[in-house]
Amino acid sequence: MRVAREIKKYFLLTLFLSLLTHVVICQGKWSSNTTPSYSQLILHLSQLSELHSEVEMYAMGQSDYGEPIYLIIVNGAGDSTLTFEKAKNSTTLLVNNAIHPGEPDGVNACLIWLENWINKGKITAELPLIAIIPGYNVGGMYNRSSTSRANQNGPEEYGFRGNARNLDLNRDFIKSDAENTRTFYKIFHALDPDVFIDNHVSNGADYPYTLTYISSVKERLAPSLKKLTYGQLIPYLTKVLRKHKWELFPYVELKGKTPEEGIIAFNDLPRYAMGYASLFNTMSFTVETHMLKPFPERVKATHDFMDELICWMGGHAKTIEAERVKAKNWAKEKSTFSYNFTLSEMKDSIWFKGYEAEYLKNDLTQAAYLNYNRAKPYEKYIPHFDKYLTADSLNIPDFYVLGGQEKKAKEILALNKIEYKEINMDTIMNLEVLVVKDFKSLNKPYEGHFKHTEVKLAPPSKQAVKLKSGDWIIPTRQEKSLFVHAVLWPEAEDSFTAWNFFDSYLQQKEYFSTYVFKDKIGEIFSKDPKLKSAFETKLRTDSSFASSEWDQLYFIYANSPYFEQTFMRLPVFLGNY
Repeated sequence: MRVAREIKKYFLLTLFLSLLTHVVICQGKWSSNTTPSYSQLILHLSQLSELHSEVEMYAMGQSDYGEPIYLIIVNGAGDSTLTFEKAKNSTTLLVNNAIHPGEPDGVNACLIWLENWINKGKITAELPLIAIIPGYNVGGMYNRSSTSRANQNGPEEYGFRGNARNLDLNRDFIKSDAENTRTFYKIFHALDPDVFIDNHVSNGADYPYTLTYISSVKERLAPSLKKLTYGQLIPYLTKVLRKHKWELFPYVELKGKTPEEGIIAFNDLPRYAMGYASLFNTMSFTVETHMLKPFPERVKATHDFMDELICWMGGHAKTIEAERVKAKNWAKEKSTFSYNFTLSEMKDSIWFKGYEAEYLKNDLTQAAYLNYNRAKPYEKYIPHFDKYLTADSLNIPDFYVLGGQEKKAKEILALNKIEYKEINMDTIMNLEVLVVKDFKSLNKPYEGHFKHTEVKLAPPSKQAVKLKSGDWIIPTRQEKSLFVHAVLWPEAEDSFTAWNFFDSYLQQKEYFSTYVFKDKIGEIFSKDPKLKSAFETKLRTDSSFASSEWDQLYFIYANSPYFEQTFMRLPVFLGNY
């Protein structure tokens, strides 16, 4: 539905305001030290969509704030009957802005790009299809101030990192607690973008570079996309951006306290926007401009990165499409799924321009503090840790089974267009049962969850499992299989298990009364001599165990038929035909 119909009444009521907005904001102000509020941004873009057939604006779904998230589609063919099916079949770039509204460089950069290309008449059918989320974190954009980014050089006023529910949306792409995330799913799968950009501003060490980027961890990428991203696109952007006086450099993620100790490749886990996009074999980048550079300079750098990427996509559309087909087939045909990647201590070196780090005394606090001395620049090789090792891998089954009672998990899978078959009658299948042996949990909530880490499963056990109507069979030989494994395999870094979806299964429900259970020990031992032998050995060798009646009784109970068989057993099963 065109947004023009949706906001027509609002537009008429605010005509005077819109004229003032146009005069004050739109005449070259995108390059100043200000960024628009959400209402100003949407009003301006609605005007552009009314005036130019190449620009379409859609209300795509709700945010936690209660206002819609919009999508701008720049359609070079000027086709007012554009459908998302046509968009999905085109070479497409999706740009996401203001996931952290205190980092609004992409908002202004996209406005400049739109107006430049419209005014120059350069939006043509030769362009890739360009889709822009102008402001993703609606609630954060409404929460404006000039103080929440203490270390940042402009703009004068900006939004807040947390959304209306105080969630960091760039940690929500698997757990999907935010309404915003569900709307993002809708946008992403309506477009199936070939390339994705998430625009940010860094917050770290000081160095001369204005423009840095994060690209996907090489070891996770399909071979065709690894070759295209690292063999062609990044070298091209590095070279062409020098014409704009930008030195494109990898994101400065520190190994230690300063760049001289080395930098590491950022681990783009599925919880992050670009890590999520990579699961669907989309070429993904996070643009990170430097917080201490002036806002207009950062905006220009973000604009130039996007503009040159768009030009490259226009000239390589067939190649991009072909390599993505290969990547999707690679994901579909994989026999193993790698997860829990760890940074290798093997290091390369990279030529780096930096400032000497020094520790000075603060006269107020009397404590030493880190300072980067801009009067002492240097250029030299520093350690670069950019290789990840596969810590674990899964031999991929033919299918997963998910209990139909797990409504949120099912909803997220459905929103991500995962193929499944719903069981329509009760049945029994021989399946591999997944039982959690051990895990660790955070002591404090992280984005609304006490997230689990180091989830370890007991040795696999094949059992006859009672399945019910409504349970799902999810095949693994599908194009979106990387997402399936990332969420359903419990040991994966950002799995549903890790994000507390299945915590109710990790709590024991039944116990025993000691004074009654004592009478059953003889019967249990007579039927299970191995348990009796194990008990007696532990009694002789473990003094703490020998002195605790409860520990002894619980050991017998936990290894007896009376112990609940579903304790720590997840509602996810593996199957093979």
